[in-house]
Amino acid sequence: MEWFMIFASVAVLWVASLCKILHASFYPYRSSFLNNGAGSLQKRNVLLVIAHPDDESMFFSPTINQLTSRGHNVYILCMSTGNADAMGNIRKEELYRASATLKVPIQQVTVMDHPDLQDGFGKIWNTSLLSKIVEKKVHDHAICIIITFDNYGVSGHCNHRDVNHGVRKFMLDTSQQDIEAWELVSTNIIRKYSGPVDIWFSLWSAQNSLNGQMHCLLNENPRRSYAAMSQHLSQWVWFRKLFVSFSSYTYVNTLKKINK
Repeated sequence: MEWFMIFASVAVLWVASLCKILHASFYPYRSSFLNNGAGSLQKRNVLLVIAHPDDESMFFSPTINQLTSRGHNVYILCMSTGNADAMGNIRKEELYRASATLKVPIQQVTVMDHPDLQDGFGKIWNTSLLSKIVEKKVHDHAICIIITFDNYGVSGHCNHRDVNHGVRKFMLDTSQQDIEAWELVSTNIIRKYSGPVDIWFSLWSAQNSLNGQMHCLLNENPRRSYAAMSQHLSQWVWFRKLFVSFSSYTYVNTLKKINK
């Protein structure tokens, strides 16, 4: 009987969380992220910096969906082709298709294939090189907002963490004052695999942050996220299908400001 009550409670919470997501899909909420002091929305040029093709769909789709739905110009900078299994050219094309599904124009997607930035565990990427690549993209596209992984990189992958280090170095070195950088907050394993239930924890943490240092972005179109990930056919194996279904990053992103 006790197990039944626990299962029923979890099921009710799961359904309630999905209803919250569906409500956001039909009635988009007014997020304070990228709003000016008067509460009105300013269209921005936003650069999403990732390590591998599929990072945008597996981890950042709530952010991308919300930004594109509000008319922001989203650019994606992928620091490698994901060539660890010698499928770099295939994965690059998959990223283009996934980005189109997420309403990011293909011409606004850049995939690097630098010899010193190759996919793989244990391959340390040069922070200064990453910073220079980010700097060029910021200059070329008049970027005023950068979004990337945090220091743990959600999964702990060293390439994810190096991308964060590269963005942080750029922010320390740049003299540009009108640019902000935000990082995707990594959560513990229970929250990570709690699916839509994590939206309540994420909303609470963002609401209790000081001076708008954190923002919670609900995924207003989770079906689009699933469709985008399915474009990565070389990676679309059973455990990644489960990940997209049960990962909290399919349903919500919490962004934390990177202070200079």
